[in-house]
Amino acid sequence: MPHWLALAAAIGTSLVGQVLLKVGASGSVRASAGFLDQLLRWQTLVGLVCYGGAALLYIVALRRIPMSVALPCTAASYVAIALIGHFGFAEPMDARRVAAIALICLGVVLLASSA
Repeated sequence: MPHWLALAAAIGTSLVGQVLLKVGASGSVRASAGFLDQLLRWQTLVGLVCYGGAALLYIVALRRIPMSVALPCTAASYVAIALIGHFGFAEPMDARRVAAIALICLGVVLLASSA
């Protein structure tokens, strides 16, 4: 059970990192701000730290969960990011995306239940 919690924490930490990278990459203070300015924004830096933490948690999970199960379970983050993108960043969500999200959810549930 602790390894599944580590996997869930890795997925959650990765989600936080992804959102922070999105925030760090958008809404630049100056229109002329370049890549280095975006890279040094606190949101980007914390997002990168979250990704590093997620990798460490994933390593812990891999000690007991087969990689063939653990990695596909991280696809749950695609679902969460699609919803965060839609509701938090006003990104479009059409019927095709909803169908794809449903298929991802089904795949994740099937894989996790087989472990």
